[in-house]
Amino acid sequence: QVQRVESGGGLVQPGGSLRLSCAASENILNIYAMGWFRQAPGKQRELVADITTGSTNYADSVKGRFTISRDNAKNTIYLQMSSLKPEDTAVYYCGIRRIWSSEYDLWGQGTQVTVSS
Repeated sequence: QVQRVESGGGLVQPGGSLRLSCAASENILNIYAMGWFRQAPGKQRELVADITTGSTNYADSVKGRFTISRDNAKNTIYLQMSSLKPEDTAVYYCGIRRIWSSEYDLWGQGTQVTVSS
């Protein structure tokens, strides 16, 4: 059974930082892209950032504040979040798009990020 294990969420004050990690057990050769999504209460899940072999992509709301990176040796992605705002509060999900899929088709269990004073 393939798994995606997320970690790093928590409570942080506005302006603070957190780093999320997602370790995947899928065969790396089957992965086209990995990314981070978030879902706030009452809102739809949205893409935060994703990464393929050659590029990264960010939502406008996080550009300049968040950085996505990938360690292929560990099949792990990270999301370094800085200058956090209360509106960043959400459940953050790790997603995987496999090479035969046109969309993200595997998900982690989610980790809560709360930005509050």
